Amino acid sequence: MNPFDGFGQKGGEAVLKYLDADFAVLKPGAYVICAITGKKIPLDQLKYWNVDKQEAYADADAALQGFAADAS
Repeated sequence: MNPFDGFGQKGGEAVLKYLDADFAVLKPGAYVICAITGKKIPLDQLKYWNVDKQEAYADADAALQGFAADAS
């Protein structure tokens, strides 16, 4: 599935399945929530996620914090 299928059809939160180099849209929406910062991430700006935890990150710093939690 194209990661932007259904993008923007609804203004609410999307539900995604995070894959290794892609993601699948399970429920269309305009954004997902960063697991670290709580910020809304527009789907067209989503670049960082954790496949094992199935969570999104707003930026590289948040991703580093999310992945660092795995190492402790």
